Amino acid sequence: MCNGVKHDKFHGRVTDTGRLCSAPGCDAPGEFRAPGVRPSGFDGPGDYRWFCLDHIRAFNAGYDFFDGMSMDEILAAQSPLAGWDTHSRAFRPDAGIDQAPRWADFADPLEAIAQRARARKMDHQAAQDAARRGLSPEDRAAYEALGLGFDADRHALRRRYADLVRRYHPDRNGGDRSLEGKLQRVVAAYDHLRQSAAFR
Repeated sequence: MCNGVKHDKFHGRVTDTGRLCSAPGCDAPGEFRAPGVRPSGFDGPGDYRWFCLDHIRAFNAGYDFFDGMSMDEILAAQSPLAGWDTHSRAFRPDAGIDQAPRWADFADPLEAIAQRARARKMDHQAAQDAARRGLSPEDRAAYEALGLGFDADRHALRRRYADLVRRYHPDRNGGDRSLEGKLQRVVAAYDHLRQSAAFR
């Protein structure tokens, strides 16, 4: 544990922080985080409030996830397919670099910003390397989908493709079809690269 802060991963409790409950008039320790008024975005992780156990229970009982949504947005959020219409990181035009950081993954917001800056730098360097090698954005996305370096040869391409097909194919996973999306991206990336000038 860092900074002497204790975490209870099963209940979301964070103890020994010195925070007081945000409920008016309550002087109990604020050990449970709740969303604030400002949501997270590019400019930071947003606002949080901290409550004691009794007040977080009261907050949760009255929390409305759909508050502020239109009827169409509510129906879309309730769909079993919600979230499945997004692209993978490799096939987004910005490769996910310009998205807001996952602030909850970091104890320090500055570390989240620093990691995002490092990711942007690495992406810029990879783009320069790809351009020097004469690779198109589609080529680069295919390399990333397969997890291949730009210096891979035809043998490495075939070996990596075979490994990933074995990993994601339903026949190798007891009929589980949840990885079919990844398998389709691997097949598309392989078909693209094997016809590219780099592997002829």
